Amino acid sequence: MADQGRGRSRGRGRGQDDKKPTMPTQYPQPQGAWSRRPGPSQPQPGPSSQTPYSRPQQPQQSYSKVKGTVKPTTRAVERLGPRGDSGPGYAGEATSEKMDVGAGGDVPTLGRGAMRGRRQLPVEIFTRPSSLVTKKGTSGPIIQLQSNYFKLLTTTNWCLYQYRVDFAPDEDRTVVRKGLLKLHKQKLGAYVFDGTVLYSSRRADDVEEFWSTRQSDGANVRITIRLVGELMRNDPQYLQFFNIIMRKCLDLLKLQLVGRDYFDARSKVEIQEFRLELWPGYLTSIRQHENDILMCAEVTHKVMRQQTVLDILNDCYQRNSRSWKESFERQVTGLVVLTDYNNNTYRITDIDYDTNPTSTFKLRSGESISYKDYYQNKYRIGIRNDSQPMLVTRLKPKERHAGQPELVYLVPELCRATGLTDNMRENFHLMAALAKHTRISPKSRIAKLMTFNRRLHSESAIRQELDEWNLKLDDKLVNITGRALPPEKIILGGNRPVSAGKTADWTRELHNKALFNTAKLSNWVLICMHRMRHEVEKFIRMLQESARGMGCTIENPRYWDINDDRSNTYSDTLERIMSSSNPELVFCLVLNNRADRYSAIKKKCIVDRPVPSQVFLAKNLNSKGVRSIATKVAIQLTCKLGGAPWSVELPPINLMVVGFDVCHDPSDKSRDFGAMVASLDKGLTRYFSAVSAHNSGEELSNQFSVNMMKALHCYRNANKCFPSHIVIYRDGVGEGQVPHVRDHELEQLKSKLNEIYGDNPVRMAFVIVTKRINTRFFYNQENPPPGTVVDDVVTNPMRYDFYIVSQSVWQGTVTPCAYNVIADTTGWKADQLQRITYKLCHMYFNWSGTVRVPAPCQYAHKLAFMVAQFIRRSPSTQMETLLYYL
Repeated sequence: MADQGRGRSRGRGRGQDDKKPTMPTQYPQPQGAWSRRPGPSQPQPGPSSQTPYSRPQQPQQSYSKVKGTVKPTTRAVERLGPRGDSGPGYAGEATSEKMDVGAGGDVPTLGRGAMRGRRQLPVEIFTRPSSLVTKKGTSGPIIQLQSNYFKLLTTTNWCLYQYRVDFAPDEDRTVVRKGLLKLHKQKLGAYVFDGTVLYSSRRADDVEEFWSTRQSDGANVRITIRLVGELMRNDPQYLQFFNIIMRKCLDLLKLQLVGRDYFDARSKVEIQEFRLELWPGYLTSIRQHENDILMCAEVTHKVMRQQTVLDILNDCYQRNSRSWKESFERQVTGLVVLTDYNNNTYRITDIDYDTNPTSTFKLRSGESISYKDYYQNKYRIGIRNDSQPMLVTRLKPKERHAGQPELVYLVPELCRATGLTDNMRENFHLMAALAKHTRISPKSRIAKLMTFNRRLHSESAIRQELDEWNLKLDDKLVNITGRALPPEKIILGGNRPVSAGKTADWTRELHNKALFNTAKLSNWVLICMHRMRHEVEKFIRMLQESARGMGCTIENPRYWDINDDRSNTYSDTLERIMSSSNPELVFCLVLNNRADRYSAIKKKCIVDRPVPSQVFLAKNLNSKGVRSIATKVAIQLTCKLGGAPWSVELPPINLMVVGFDVCHDPSDKSRDFGAMVASLDKGLTRYFSAVSAHNSGEELSNQFSVNMMKALHCYRNANKCFPSHIVIYRDGVGEGQVPHVRDHELEQLKSKLNEIYGDNPVRMAFVIVTKRINTRFFYNQENPPPGTVVDDVVTNPMRYDFYIVSQSVWQGTVTPCAYNVIADTTGWKADQLQRITYKLCHMYFNWSGTVRVPAPCQYAHKLAFMVAQFIRRSPSTQMETLLYYL
């Protein structure tokens, strides 16, 4: 396993049911593991996904799960609601009291002109330093690129008026609201309506009223339109209006909205071997860039399983009839499902074994109806298994505030699972089958984007919609001028330089050249099962040979035999070893990558008995590339002992580079772990690290500045002075969190630095790193070379930002990394900051090539992920100056 990152966390189960399990039956028989005894004592369920989660005789209660139980919370019911007729799949309940929002925090009030059911784009903030003359670099030859952006040739340039629309009697279904208002389109003129807010270029009276007849019940509905604001061209919400128009165009293309994004179900790709469907889709975003308003368009995919949640339940029972409930909950809790009958997605939060499709709920009229009858009447869907338990999902706070209930019900048989499980990700053949369709080459991606553009131009309804708003989209991709930074010089032992080459890969140079800073390993222990001793000894000889070629010395280990591969066996063995001796390193050979065993080893070696450790998978002993694996393991061992395989050419200054990233604790979603990694030497090869748990952004800011002070004192102890320059790369920041990072985290850090530096302030740059972006670049319809820098056209005029393509990929389209400099007192030119950033992409010692982000960020991510997933406690400070987490 070589201590590589592991799969995503799974949801938590509530423990095995103490009742005697019964055999689940395939439909249509109603008996089974989920069957309920008939009769009047049968508990009545709350409503499904379209109705409030309330039981007869208890209309004032909603429920929230606490430690595997259902906890009632009092709530007054006024009406049922939005997007449906209070049946399964939709649910609505308005309250006369403030809703219980749980751990998610307060819900913002829905004021006049507020928008419902649609994501708000974060307000753009100005982060470009006033001292910056130009953010364009100069190094490297100029290359001509294309990007996945289309220019808006003409745009609406008149004032837009914003109206709040109300209905009496109230109508919660957005589709019905739109239909009732559409009857008056001739009077209203061109408009955009999202269900609550209406945009129009027509200046109406402050209050206008219209009347429409609702077809479902013949009721006369009064529509009141109130003017709430004006949007001028320089208003931040003006561009948000363009995005609304584009999403309307995607809807006119007959694309299906799944969650937040649009997908083309008609063009789906079926992977029958694994019972999967791949739905292609498009992401669009219209924003102001350096000189023009551009629309970013990206091709995306949604993995849809042909497997229903009921299929998952049956599989769980067939594998283990005793603990099927625990297994089912572990697989389903946190799973996102799609309901085909209304094309909605939900995240499952609980399972109600006391409710099934024959249970009843109340309609808006007060009439009781079973889930089974409701689906038959509403959607002409016959539910075949009457004994399956109901799934419970907790809606987002903004949806609850829009009038929907806190919890809603879903029928497993009608829910299709989406996404991939950890087991699926570990299936090489499955991932290879998906990669054929998802790893799109640059040439193919360009073709798909142009096809999308032609569809937008050829659809008459879309042309009419755009013409009404004076919008015209260019029919070609945006051209950009970029630069290709020269290949970096990699410094090996004896300060010997070698070129990283055009592909930024220097693996071959490491086989027969001394490392930059070598290490000797003499006192170490290897733990393995006795039956594997022969294969292990053979690998160790190869490991020693690889180390000698790189100038390192690895002596023979002491072998500790174990009888089985249980977690406790490794923990007990490590405890005995550390109690009787003090080895420099422990090497654990494991049969597979079970998370509990890996967690037990790392907890023992990082928290309880701090010592560098290496976990190695047995299957790699006989791998075809075993010699290459031995070389990589030798480099890892060297790093964990304080050595370093290489460095790069750096400016002659006292520079400290810092990386910071955050990972969520899968067992406690309210807690995060923030890891900070800071360099300690001029070659940027040794690092100080610290990890802190936190539950809020403010707490994170405090810990970041405190750990930064520890790193500075550690740097002074090693170099007899504080660094003169500090460059901080901050990862794990969402776009909406930038103001908090700038106003709190950065300011607190400056305050701490002033305490140390006093009248001679340190020169510092604070850079936000964003990996998950939709921007792509193309060079002659291929991937651009590593070191490509883009700092114009698609950048933001309000920021000091740039993009770097640091990697060379063999399949698919390379993804650049975005950098946003929110503070800079270094006095460096933009070119210098760009170059030092690219240099740092060469300094991640787990890979003899460039990585996507600067090495400090990658180290911080590696450390935060390990602690959040497997340790969940702060590591011992005895190893804070070693790269023990590689």
